Formats: sequence, structure tokens, C-alpha cells
Amino acid sequence: MQESRYGEVRSVLIRILFLNLIVATAKLAFGWASGTISILSDGFHSLTDAASNVAALVGMRVAYKPPDANHPYGHRKYETLAAAVIALFLVIVMLEVAQTALARIHSGGAPRVTFASFAVMLVTLAINIFVVRAERRAGRRLNSDLLMADAQHTRSDVLTSVAVIAALAGTALGYPLLDPAVALVVVVFIGHAGFEIARDAARVLSDEIVISEDDVRRVVQSVPNVLGCHHIRSRGSADHVFLDLHVWLDGRMPLMEAHAVSHTVKDLLMEKYPQIADAIIHIEPPPRN
Repeated sequence: MQESRYGEVRSVLIRILFLNLIVATAKLAFGWASGTISILSDGFHSLTDAASNVAALVGMRVAYKPPDANHPYGHRKYETLAAAVIALFLVIVMLEVAQTALARIHSGGAPRVTFASFAVMLVTLAINIFVVRAERRAGRRLNSDLLMADAQHTRSDVLTSVAVIAALAGTALGYPLLDPAVALVVVVFIGHAGFEIARDAARVLSDEIVISEDDVRRVVQSVPNVLGCHHIRSRGSADHVFLDLHVWLDGRMPLMEAHAVSHTVKDLLMEKYPQIADAIIHIEPPPRN
């Protein structure tokens, strides 16, 4: 099942990489040729989409290795690290865009705005909208943090492209400062997307709770002979959770029977939450009041 998921996520990323390269190449080439700093900056933004796809593919190759002696919990956090690399790319492009836009404001000048300018931006915008929708659908279906983070990155590209089109219209009407001004707006969009991706990656890397304690307790206490539970802990990503908890059983219960009850608890939890990769059940008598 995991191999199948890996293959599907990888296939989605390769298709998205191809489309992102087309978008980035078109924007960069036209931006250089026309001197339109907003299009050029948006091209750099799109280029980081492609670079993050490459980083994601490399990260996934490591993430789906089976557990080994040095990594008994597996390598899935490498997928989250790859998502964090996407946030790093966003910081790099944010600095590049800000520097270029400020230089244009200082030096002045106006780009050449033609019908081709609008055509390039509208076509690439349509491609980006398609990419965001397709990647989000795949991310939800496959429960992939990586695809959702990459879709969020591309979504920021959609917003910046809309802003660039507005800047082109303003420049054509005689307001050339809109070109570098919108490039600075791009910086804000990029920074927001980077923050959200970094925040989600930090939640996984810092072992933030994944499944509510109350939800786990409700499932566990529905099992016959279970008197209660505590010390419930969960960690991992949305689709790969490790869970451990202490289950209270009658202290006079025979060991074999207690063992069978613990397996029933584990099986029920993994049926209710298929994203659980493993659950460790500790058996103990209820605390004395």
C-alpha cells in the first residue's frame, strides 16, 4: 500500500514539475525581453516551484525507505523536511524579488507592455490554477503533507500572477511605478506561503499531537473489560501516526486474556484511524484513589 502511495505521489510531482518548468521559462524569458520587473519576479517565483518539486522528489526517495537499525520508526520525517525546504526556497525568492523591485523604484524606467504581456500571464495563470486544484485533490486523497505544501506554494504563484496582470494594466495606463510596487506585493504573498509551510512542518518535526486524546479515549473505552486509559500520546504526520497509551484492566485478569484485550484495542484503533502506522499499548491496573 505504501509503495502504491509513493508511486502516486511521485507521479503527481513529476507532472507538476513539467508544468512548473513551462510556466517559469515563459515568464522569465518574456520578463527579460520586455523589461517587465513584475513578470520577471513572478518568473523567479515560478522557478522555485520547480526547484521545490525536485527537492520533494529527492526527499520522498529517502522518506519511503523501510525502517532500519538506525531508523526504527522509518524515514517519513524526511518528507516533512522536504516540505521545509520548500519554505526555504520561498525565503530565497522573496529576497530576490524585494531587491529587484527596490532597484527599479530607485532607478525608474517603464517596461514595454503589449498584448503578448497579457497573453503570457493569462496562459501561465490558467496552468497554475490547474496545478493547484489537481495537486490539492491528490494531496487530500493521498494524505500527503508534501503535496499539500507544494500546492500552497503554487497557490501563492496564482495570487502573484493576478497582481502582476493588474500591474500590467496600470502600467499600460501610464502608471509605471505599479510594476515594481506589485513586485513588492509578491514578496508579501511569498512570505505568507512560506510561513504557513514552515509552521506545518514544525508541527510534525516537534511531535505535536496528531489525534485528539478524547477521540482515542472514546474508542478505547468502548472495548469490553477496559476500565479506562491515560498517558495518550500521538505524533507524526497526518497520514503516518505513531500512538502509545496506557490501558487499565482488572489486575486479577489472566495475562493471556489481558494480552488479547490489548490486541482488540489496537485493532479497533487502527481500524478507526487507518493513518496509524503503529500503536503501543501498555497494560496496567487502574490507579488507586
